[in-house]
Amino acid sequence: MSHIRVERTQDGVGWLTIDRPQRLNSLDVETARDLRKAGLELCRDTAVRCVVLQGVNGVFCSGADLKYIRAGGEAADLGYLQPKTREIAAGHGERFKQILEYLHATISELKRAPKPVVAAVDGVAAAGGFGLAMACDIVLASARSRFEWAYGKTALTGAESSTFFLPRLVGLRRAFDLAFLNPRLDAAKAKEIGLVSEVIADADWDAEVRRIAAQLAAGPTRSYAVTKMLLHAADGVDRLDVHLDRELEELARAADGDLVAEGITAFFEKRPPKFPHA
Repeated sequence: MSHIRVERTQDGVGWLTIDRPQRLNSLDVETARDLRKAGLELCRDTAVRCVVLQGVNGVFCSGADLKYIRAGGEAADLGYLQPKTREIAAGHGERFKQILEYLHATISELKRAPKPVVAAVDGVAAAGGFGLAMACDIVLASARSRFEWAYGKTALTGAESSTFFLPRLVGLRRAFDLAFLNPRLDAAKAKEIGLVSEVIADADWDAEVRRIAAQLAAGPTRSYAVTKMLLHAADGVDRLDVHLDRELEELARAADGDLVAEGITAFFEKRPPKFPHA
């Protein structure tokens, strides 16, 4: 059963929904793979003039599924990364890789899409969900939304484009604050520092997101496409794919270490992690 839903509406909007509420809309390999496939379809469908990415049940996305990773993932999912004759390493690195390969490809597709891409964040956007939202062109947030870097809780380095876009959106000094101190930001604070385009009252959420998406879909799509390309060129987004590769390699390397092992164990035991100083 796929946890990714796709809807195309008559006004030219493509709705891409992560529907895995029992796991806080986190991504295992199957969900990440389906997200990439659906994202590619909507981004390349010329009848779709605006893409909206959203979650369900008061969560946007909580990133990679740590329960899935802790359990060792699925052996069959690792086949495309490793020769069948090679034994998979015991750490968590390859398990994260099998998810991030798909998720990073999705992000790259969203940034190249010749149309506006909107993140409709209603609820929590944490870790990979935080990065996924930041990679969209416009970020709408409900008043109840919360944004959290969260990687440091499990000793992970940032990925999912987060280390690329965060300093571009909020500045280098504040990026360090968010990455090292890990505050959970409410929607108003996220807008104040530049993470969010607009905060929408909870009661108006559905109607207002649909109105904005329809407005974008009714706009000059070809003009938007060129403007998007030029803004990306000015901000160095042409280097995003190289940076995504570096993020993946560094996170996978960290995930094979004892710090992440302790961080994930502490996460499931609902206690503060005890990271060694050496």
